[in-house]
Amino acid sequence: MWQLYQFPLCPFSRKVRLLLGEKGVGYELVRESPWTRRDEFLHMNPAGQTPVMGHTGRPANMLIDSMAICEYFEETVEKAAMINGTAANRAEIRRLVTWFDTQFYNDVTGPLLHERMVKRVAERAAPDARALREAMKAAVGHLDYTDYLLDHRNWLGGATMSLADLAAAAQISVTDYLGGIDWKGHEQTARWYRGLKSRPSFRPLLSERMEMVAPPAHYDNVDF
Repeated sequence: MWQLYQFPLCPFSRKVRLLLGEKGVGYELVRESPWTRRDEFLHMNPAGQTPVMGHTGRPANMLIDSMAICEYFEETVEKAAMINGTAANRAEIRRLVTWFDTQFYNDVTGPLLHERMVKRVAERAAPDARALREAMKAAVGHLDYTDYLLDHRNWLGGATMSLADLAAAAQISVTDYLGGIDWKGHEQTARWYRGLKSRPSFRPLLSERMEMVAPPAHYDNVDF
């Protein structure tokens, strides 16, 4: 059985979970709080970051880094290809995955996680209001970009759903949980996100909660 080391608001773990859900791969969740720097976890991944995937029957087969994990299952499970199409299409999908994993995370999700979750859970400190405002302002710009993409495509990466959509939805879902998104004026992205939220692969994510951090009332509402 595969085991996924993660915590409820890790956007990179959410991306992996969405892909595994779409492909029908079974696994069990193992709660890991990377900010505690647990020795056993650092032995698995010296970077101390989630997600990490291990297999109880193959202890040497450890998968580290969300993109490496997604590529592994994309190559080994034929069902529901998520990096598909022509070479140019696949390159565009990978570009967008990198965009959401780096740019969106650095500008929006990462700062919100630090201010609204890590500070509260690990440091017992109050968030920085200025940092929150900057992250929420950046979120508006990023949703303008997803609106633009969806004005020209059926899905973010092209004609069909792909890993680009899963990566974006993972980041946006965490940001939304932390109250960092104003959906007004972003109907294109909201419609796309409602469709993803209604998928079976997404539903387990909506039911999870992070201790000491409650989401807004609309968070798990598919028809928000």
